[in-house]
Amino acid sequence: MLNIYKSLVATLLILMLAAPSAIVFAQDAPRMPEGFNIQRGVNISHWLSQSGGRNGVAQADYFTEKDVSLLADKGFDHIRIPVEEAELWDYREEKYKDAWALLHKAIGWCKQYHLRAIVDMHILRSHHFNSKNIALWDQSAAQERFLQCWRELSAELKKYPSNLVAYELLNEPVADSASQWNDLAARGIALIRELEPKRVIVIGSNHYQSYSTFPQLKVPTGDNRLILSFHYYNPFYFTHYKASWTAHKDYSGPVHYPGATITSKEIAQQPATIRNLLAGSSEEYDADIIEQQIMTAVRVAKKLKLPLYCGEWGCLNTVNRKDRLHWYKDVKKVLEKNGIAWTIWDYKGSFGILDDNGEPDDKLIKLLTRD
Repeated sequence: MLNIYKSLVATLLILMLAAPSAIVFAQDAPRMPEGFNIQRGVNISHWLSQSGGRNGVAQADYFTEKDVSLLADKGFDHIRIPVEEAELWDYREEKYKDAWALLHKAIGWCKQYHLRAIVDMHILRSHHFNSKNIALWDQSAAQERFLQCWRELSAELKKYPSNLVAYELLNEPVADSASQWNDLAARGIALIRELEPKRVIVIGSNHYQSYSTFPQLKVPTGDNRLILSFHYYNPFYFTHYKASWTAHKDYSGPVHYPGATITSKEIAQQPATIRNLLAGSSEEYDADIIEQQIMTAVRVAKKLKLPLYCGEWGCLNTVNRKDRLHWYKDVKKVLEKNGIAWTIWDYKGSFGILDDNGEPDDKLIKLLTRD
């Protein structure tokens, strides 16, 4: 009997020791660079980039200290600030002083309310993620201009500590090949490292920072001040339902989550002109499918021993609210289960965490910020 008891105790000890190891392995993710620990953030869109989304609101009034205070109070720990070449520099490549002053103010507010900031080069005149500009990839002058933008951004922002501000090289690059983006990214990283050795740099893969292109991403080895970034908007027919800039904007039938975004029966009821725009819309989606897709990026990040960040994810408010909240809940769960920090797209607007009246959508915000 004693021997049996000893055997049972030994077995239990082995299981107890093995179990935490398995959990740690499942949750094991490279840590954020020292001093720049982020977890949950918000994109400040249509302010210093794509400013048409302000709907007539003056730039200085669109995003203010009160907004930063609100985000901090609601439980977010950082903001991502998309900036655009045309918003910061005129065609003579001279700075718009008012816009630069706003950028400095935003960073000051972040410091005041204990948030961190990622300054994201969202759009260049030679490259817009929604249309495939080839200038950046085929013209040395366009590439030099990209690098010059970062020289000037660094000159303006290097005074801020590396635990307050990080840089994102380029939002959603769209090159003909991954090697074109990898080569330019390497030049950008080298430039910033020469100017600011300790600055944290965020970098994504070619073709819209998709998780699917992560295996083609190459970054300098031995640089532990890098964060790898991907964006996630699947299923696209759901998250971008009725979006005016999409090919399927004229589809007005129902969409669903989870399950098939549009059922085969619903597709068949559409005229041929609409059916032809809905390829793949009947694919099934749920939390398991979302995780399977995101794991492509997770595996690359673990192999490179670099932290992973979802710099954009969100869903338009044009869909059924219950389904929309279900999608947010599932994506957040997958991201945080895998140790992935994130920044929601976005603060204001039809993707926003403020409602149409400018009031906080507290139900959505609580879903996003609660543990």
